[in-house]
Amino acid sequence: MRMGGPLSPAHLLSQRLAPSVLQEAQAEGGGDDLQDVPRYRAIFISDLHIGTPGFQADALLDFLKHHPSQMLYLVGDIVDGWQLRRRWFWPQSHNDVVQKLLRRARKGCRVVYVPGNHDEFARAFVGHAFGGVEMQEEAVHVTATGQRLWVVHGDLFDGVIQCAKWLAYVGDWLYEFTLKLNRHLNRLRARMGLDYWSLSAYLKHKVKKAVNFISEFEMAVAHEARRRGFDGVVCGHIHHAEIRSVDGVLYCNDGDWVESRTALVEHMDGRLEIVHWSGETLRQQQIASQLEMVA
Repeated sequence: MRMGGPLSPAHLLSQRLAPSVLQEAQAEGGGDDLQDVPRYRAIFISDLHIGTPGFQADALLDFLKHHPSQMLYLVGDIVDGWQLRRRWFWPQSHNDVVQKLLRRARKGCRVVYVPGNHDEFARAFVGHAFGGVEMQEEAVHVTATGQRLWVVHGDLFDGVIQCAKWLAYVGDWLYEFTLKLNRHLNRLRARMGLDYWSLSAYLKHKVKKAVNFISEFEMAVAHEARRRGFDGVVCGHIHHAEIRSVDGVLYCNDGDWVESRTALVEHMDGRLEIVHWSGETLRQQQIASQLEMVA
Protein backbone atom coordinates (compact mmCIF):
# COMPACT_ATOMS: atom_id res chain seq x y z
CA MET A 1 0.00 0.00 0.00
CA ARG A 2 1.36 3.42 -0.94
CA MET A 3 2.03 5.73 1.97
CA GLY A 4 2.01 9.53 2.01
CA GLY A 5 0.16 12.14 -0.04
CA PRO A 6 -0.98 12.03 -3.65
CA LEU A 7 1.60 11.43 -6.32
CA SER A 8 2.97 14.50 -8.06
CA PRO A 9 2.33 15.05 -11.79
CA ALA A 10 5.98 14.14 -12.41
CA HIS A 11 5.53 10.71 -10.78
CA LEU A 12 2.22 10.10 -12.53
CA LEU A 13 3.75 10.99 -15.89
CA SER A 14 6.77 8.75 -15.34
CA GLN A 15 4.47 5.81 -14.56
CA ARG A 16 2.36 6.38 -17.68
CA LEU A 17 5.10 7.40 -20.11
CA ALA A 18 7.88 5.00 -19.17
CA PRO A 19 6.20 1.81 -20.45
CA SER A 20 4.67 3.40 -23.55
CA VAL A 21 5.98 6.64 -25.00
CA LEU A 22 9.62 6.33 -24.01
CA GLN A 23 9.87 2.80 -25.40
CA GLU A 24 8.01 3.70 -28.58
CA ALA A 25 10.29 6.70 -29.09
CA GLN A 26 13.28 4.35 -29.37
CA ALA A 27 11.72 2.52 -32.31
CA GLU A 28 12.08 3.80 -35.86
CA GLY A 29 9.36 4.17 -38.45
CA GLY A 30 5.80 5.43 -38.75
CA GLY A 31 4.51 8.96 -38.40
CA ASP A 32 7.67 10.89 -39.26
CA ASP A 33 7.59 14.35 -40.79
CA LEU A 34 6.81 14.61 -44.48
CA GLN A 35 10.17 16.25 -45.20
CA ASP A 36 13.57 15.30 -43.77
CA VAL A 37 15.01 18.73 -44.64
CA PRO A 38 13.96 21.35 -42.02
CA ARG A 39 11.42 23.80 -43.36
CA TYR A 40 12.07 26.37 -40.63
CA ARG A 41 15.09 27.45 -38.64
CA ALA A 42 13.11 27.47 -35.38
CA ILE A 43 9.59 26.87 -34.10
CA PHE A 44 8.21 28.13 -30.79
CA ILE A 45 5.08 26.59 -29.26
CA SER A 46 3.59 26.90 -25.79
CA ASP A 47 0.48 26.33 -23.71
CA LEU A 48 -0.35 22.90 -25.09
CA HIS A 49 -1.90 21.86 -21.76
CA ILE A 50 -1.34 18.17 -22.39
CA GLY A 51 -3.47 16.23 -19.94
CA THR A 52 -6.62 18.30 -20.41
CA PRO A 53 -9.63 17.74 -22.71
CA GLY A 54 -9.00 21.16 -24.26
CA PHE A 55 -5.62 20.23 -25.77
CA GLN A 56 -6.00 19.94 -29.55
CA ALA A 57 -3.57 17.06 -29.94
CA ASP A 58 -4.57 15.98 -33.46
CA ALA A 59 -4.14 19.51 -34.80
CA LEU A 60 -0.67 19.83 -33.23
CA LEU A 61 0.40 16.44 -34.57
CA ASP A 62 -0.71 17.55 -38.03
CA PHE A 63 1.18 20.83 -37.66
CA LEU A 64 4.41 19.15 -36.50
CA LYS A 65 4.18 16.63 -39.34
CA HIS A 66 4.15 19.41 -41.92
CA HIS A 67 6.63 21.77 -40.22
CA PRO A 68 10.08 20.24 -39.62
CA SER A 69 12.63 22.59 -38.10
CA GLN A 70 16.23 22.82 -36.92
CA MET A 71 15.17 23.96 -33.43
CA LEU A 72 11.97 23.55 -31.43
CA TYR A 73 11.27 25.57 -28.29
CA LEU A 74 8.57 24.38 -25.86
CA VAL A 75 7.76 27.63 -24.08
CA GLY A 76 5.91 26.44 -20.99
CA ASP A 77 2.58 24.93 -19.94
CA ILE A 78 3.31 21.92 -22.09
CA VAL A 79 1.93 19.41 -19.57
CA ASP A 80 -0.86 20.68 -17.33
CA GLY A 81 0.11 19.57 -13.84
CA TRP A 82 -2.69 21.61 -12.25
CA GLN A 83 -5.37 19.63 -14.08
CA LEU A 84 -3.64 16.27 -13.65
CA ARG A 85 -3.58 16.74 -9.88
CA ARG A 86 -7.37 17.11 -9.91
CA ARG A 87 -8.24 14.51 -12.51
CA TRP A 88 -6.11 12.19 -14.62
CA PHE A 89 -6.78 12.59 -18.34
CA TRP A 90 -4.26 11.12 -20.79
CA PRO A 91 -5.64 9.64 -24.03
CA GLN A 92 -3.49 8.01 -26.69
CA SER A 93 -3.35 11.19 -28.78
CA HIS A 94 -1.53 12.95 -25.92
CA ASN A 95 0.98 10.10 -25.80
CA ASP A 96 1.42 10.51 -29.55
CA VAL A 97 2.35 14.17 -29.13
CA VAL A 98 5.01 13.38 -26.52
CA GLN A 99 6.33 10.63 -28.77
CA LYS A 100 6.50 13.07 -31.70
CA LEU A 101 8.48 15.60 -29.63
CA LEU A 102 10.94 12.92 -28.51
CA ARG A 103 11.31 11.74 -32.10
CA ARG A 104 12.12 15.30 -33.16
CA ALA A 105 14.98 15.40 -30.66
CA ARG A 106 16.22 11.94 -31.66
CA LYS A 107 16.34 12.91 -35.35
CA GLY A 108 18.63 15.90 -34.80
CA CYS A 109 16.26 18.77 -34.01
CA ARG A 110 17.37 20.72 -30.95
CA VAL A 111 14.41 20.66 -28.54
CA VAL A 112 14.45 23.07 -25.57
CA TYR A 113 11.80 22.89 -22.84
CA VAL A 114 11.24 26.06 -20.77
CA PRO A 115 8.63 25.21 -18.04
CA GLY A 116 5.73 27.49 -17.12
CA ASN A 117 3.36 27.71 -14.17
CA HIS A 118 1.13 24.77 -15.10
CA ASP A 119 4.18 22.51 -15.51
CA GLU A 120 6.23 24.10 -12.72
CA PHE A 121 7.11 20.60 -11.47
CA ALA A 122 9.47 20.39 -14.47
CA ARG A 123 11.57 23.24 -13.05
CA ALA A 124 13.05 20.72 -10.63
CA PHE A 125 14.77 19.12 -13.64
CA VAL A 126 16.32 22.29 -15.12
CA GLY A 127 19.85 21.57 -16.30
CA HIS A 128 19.04 18.00 -17.31
CA ALA A 129 18.05 16.44 -20.62
CA PHE A 130 15.44 13.74 -21.15
CA GLY A 131 15.39 11.85 -24.42
CA GLY A 132 17.42 14.68 -25.93
CA VAL A 133 15.00 17.37 -24.70
CA GLU A 134 16.92 20.10 -22.84
CA MET A 135 15.29 21.48 -19.70
CA GLN A 136 16.06 25.19 -19.19
CA GLU A 137 14.67 27.85 -16.82
CA GLU A 138 14.88 30.31 -19.72
CA ALA A 139 16.68 30.33 -23.06
CA VAL A 140 18.36 32.68 -25.49
CA HIS A 141 17.70 32.28 -29.20
CA VAL A 142 19.81 34.08 -31.80
CA THR A 143 18.04 34.52 -35.13
CA ALA A 144 19.67 34.25 -38.54
CA THR A 145 19.84 38.06 -38.61
CA GLY A 146 21.63 38.22 -35.26
CA GLN A 147 18.72 39.27 -33.03
CA ARG A 148 19.03 37.98 -29.46
CA LEU A 149 15.64 36.81 -28.19
CA TRP A 150 14.89 36.00 -24.57
CA VAL A 151 12.71 32.86 -24.40
CA VAL A 152 10.60 32.66 -21.23
CA HIS A 153 7.08 31.43 -20.45
CA GLY A 154 5.97 34.70 -18.86
CA ASP A 155 4.14 33.62 -15.71
CA LEU A 156 6.62 35.60 -13.57
CA PHE A 157 5.01 38.76 -14.97
CA ASP A 158 1.49 37.73 -13.99
CA GLY A 159 0.61 39.38 -10.68
CA VAL A 160 -2.21 36.91 -10.01
CA ILE A 161 0.17 33.95 -10.31
CA GLN A 162 2.78 35.58 -8.08
CA CYS A 163 0.57 37.20 -5.41
CA ALA A 164 -2.70 35.26 -5.29
CA LYS A 165 -2.17 31.75 -6.62
CA TRP A 166 -5.50 30.56 -5.20
CA LEU A 167 -7.21 33.08 -7.48
CA ALA A 168 -5.25 31.69 -10.41
CA TYR A 169 -6.62 28.22 -9.61
CA VAL A 170 -10.17 29.60 -9.56
CA GLY A 171 -9.56 31.34 -12.87
CA ASP A 172 -8.15 28.12 -14.29
CA TRP A 173 -11.36 26.25 -13.32
CA LEU A 174 -13.53 28.93 -14.95
CA TYR A 175 -11.34 28.85 -18.05
CA GLU A 176 -11.69 25.06 -18.28
CA PHE A 177 -15.48 25.41 -17.97
CA THR A 178 -15.49 27.92 -20.85
CA LEU A 179 -13.43 25.53 -22.96
CA LYS A 180 -15.92 22.76 -22.26
CA LEU A 181 -18.74 24.95 -23.55
CA ASN A 182 -16.54 25.83 -26.50
CA ARG A 183 -16.05 22.16 -27.42
CA HIS A 184 -19.81 21.54 -27.50
CA LEU A 185 -20.32 24.70 -29.55
CA ASN A 186 -17.69 23.69 -32.11
CA ARG A 187 -19.13 20.20 -32.48
CA LEU A 188 -22.37 21.90 -33.53
CA ARG A 189 -20.46 24.26 -35.85
CA ALA A 190 -18.67 21.28 -37.42
CA ARG A 191 -22.01 19.62 -38.21
CA MET A 192 -23.04 22.86 -39.90
CA GLY A 193 -19.83 22.93 -41.95
CA LEU A 194 -18.44 25.96 -40.10
CA ASP A 195 -14.81 26.52 -39.07
CA TYR A 196 -13.46 26.32 -35.54
CA TRP A 197 -14.22 29.37 -33.38
CA SER A 198 -12.87 30.21 -29.92
CA LEU A 199 -15.46 31.40 -27.41
CA SER A 200 -12.89 32.22 -24.73
CA ALA A 201 -10.78 34.25 -27.15
CA TYR A 202 -13.90 36.19 -28.15
CA LEU A 203 -14.74 36.89 -24.51
CA LYS A 204 -11.18 38.05 -23.80
CA HIS A 205 -11.35 40.62 -26.56
CA LYS A 206 -14.76 41.85 -25.41
CA VAL A 207 -13.89 42.26 -21.73
CA LYS A 208 -11.99 45.50 -21.18
CA LYS A 209 -10.06 44.25 -18.14
CA ALA A 210 -8.79 41.25 -20.08
CA VAL A 211 -7.58 43.51 -22.90
CA ASN A 212 -5.85 45.77 -20.38
CA PHE A 213 -4.21 42.76 -18.73
CA ILE A 214 -2.79 41.58 -22.06
CA SER A 215 -1.40 45.04 -22.81
CA GLU A 216 0.18 45.39 -19.36
CA PHE A 217 1.66 41.90 -19.59
CA GLU A 218 3.25 42.66 -22.96
CA MET A 219 4.74 45.91 -21.66
CA ALA A 220 6.17 44.25 -18.55
CA VAL A 221 7.80 41.37 -20.44
CA ALA A 222 9.22 43.64 -23.15
CA HIS A 223 10.66 46.12 -20.65
CA GLU A 224 12.37 43.32 -18.73
CA ALA A 225 13.84 41.96 -21.97
CA ARG A 226 15.26 45.41 -22.74
CA ARG A 227 16.65 45.74 -19.19
CA ARG A 228 18.48 42.45 -19.69
CA GLY A 229 19.96 43.64 -22.97
CA PHE A 230 17.95 41.52 -25.40
CA ASP A 231 16.59 42.63 -28.76
CA GLY A 232 13.30 40.89 -28.14
CA VAL A 233 11.37 38.30 -26.20
CA VAL A 234 9.42 35.15 -27.02
CA CYS A 235 6.81 34.05 -24.48
CA GLY A 236 3.44 32.38 -24.02
CA HIS A 237 1.18 32.21 -20.96
CA ILE A 238 -1.65 34.55 -22.00
CA HIS A 239 -2.84 32.53 -25.05
CA HIS A 240 -2.67 35.58 -27.30
CA ALA A 241 -0.40 35.20 -30.34
CA GLU A 242 1.22 38.42 -31.53
CA ILE A 243 4.35 39.98 -32.99
CA ARG A 244 4.83 43.68 -32.37
CA SER A 245 7.32 46.30 -31.23
CA VAL A 246 6.97 47.50 -27.64
CA ASP A 247 9.06 50.62 -27.08
CA GLY A 248 11.67 49.38 -29.53
CA VAL A 249 11.72 45.80 -28.21
CA LEU A 250 10.44 42.95 -30.38
CA TYR A 251 7.61 41.22 -28.50
CA CYS A 252 6.56 37.76 -29.72
CA ASN A 253 3.90 35.56 -28.17
CA ASP A 254 3.41 32.16 -29.78
CA GLY A 255 -0.20 31.67 -28.59
CA ASP A 256 -1.51 28.25 -27.59
CA TRP A 257 -2.87 24.86 -28.70
CA VAL A 258 -6.12 24.99 -26.74
CA GLU A 259 -7.85 27.86 -28.52
CA SER A 260 -5.89 29.52 -31.29
CA ARG A 261 -3.65 26.69 -32.59
CA THR A 262 -0.75 29.03 -33.29
CA ALA A 263 3.03 28.85 -33.40
CA LEU A 264 5.84 31.33 -33.87
CA VAL A 265 8.24 30.29 -36.64
CA GLU A 266 11.57 31.62 -37.81
CA HIS A 267 12.22 31.23 -41.52
CA MET A 268 15.69 30.37 -42.77
CA ASP A 269 16.33 34.05 -43.55
CA GLY A 270 15.51 35.09 -39.97
CA ARG A 271 12.01 36.37 -40.68
CA LEU A 272 9.54 35.72 -37.85
CA GLU A 273 5.90 34.82 -38.45
CA ILE A 274 2.85 33.63 -36.53
CA VAL A 275 1.36 30.52 -38.14
CA HIS A 276 -2.35 29.88 -37.52
CA TRP A 277 -2.87 26.18 -38.19
CA SER A 278 -6.38 25.64 -39.51
CA GLY A 279 -5.99 21.90 -39.69
CA GLU A 280 -7.20 21.85 -43.29
CA THR A 281 -4.85 18.98 -44.06
CA LEU A 282 -6.15 17.11 -41.02
CA ARG A 283 -9.77 17.58 -42.13
CA GLN A 284 -8.96 16.41 -45.64
CA GLN A 285 -7.33 13.27 -44.25
CA GLN A 286 -10.32 12.56 -42.02
CA ILE A 287 -12.74 13.00 -44.93
CA ALA A 288 -10.60 10.73 -47.11
CA SER A 289 -10.54 8.10 -44.36
CA GLN A 290 -14.33 8.26 -44.02
CA LEU A 291 -14.77 7.87 -47.78
CA GLU A 292 -12.49 4.83 -47.77
CA MET A 293 -14.56 3.25 -45.02
CA VAL A 294 -17.76 3.86 -46.99
CA ALA A 295 -16.20 2.43 -50.14
